Amino acid sequence: MRPVIMPVTWLLMRIVPNLSSAALSLFLLAGPAAAQLAPVPTATALVCDAYAAGAMIEAQLFFGRNIGSEIGVSERDWTDFLNGEVTPRFPNGLTVTDGSGHWRDIETGRLVREPSKILTLLADGDPATLILIREIVDLYKGRFHQQSVALVVRPVCVSF
Repeated sequence: MRPVIMPVTWLLMRIVPNLSSAALSLFLLAGPAAAQLAPVPTATALVCDAYAAGAMIEAQLFFGRNIGSEIGVSERDWTDFLNGEVTPRFPNGLTVTDGSGHWRDIETGRLVREPSKILTLLADGDPATLILIREIVDLYKGRFHQQSVALVVRPVCVSF
């Protein structure tokens, strides 16, 4: 069965047929300023109704904990950031899991392995939500001297 796709997604999928919904969402969030404020395509009501669920986005943010080659973001630092910056922006709920990953340092070209925190948010895909997510990314990068925070955004059907 072919999924029902929202009109903006459908148009871009026709232009770039191999672009996944997740990649499209990331493109819309990380692209030019105008695209950053555009709503992220969400699952259609028709598809979600079949599962007795609502259309939302799932945003996963991957926060590295090293500063340089040492763990610079302690559990206390993370908890303070979560309680002071993330929870006030998303008071309805979120999930945090511990991770361990690696990435290529853009400045040195070397492979870096580090512990991480993975934040999962289920929210509306409206411009205000996307601004809140961008604020969290920018605050973390600035406070903890990070080159990047990985972000994945995808349309989902959610039922609680």
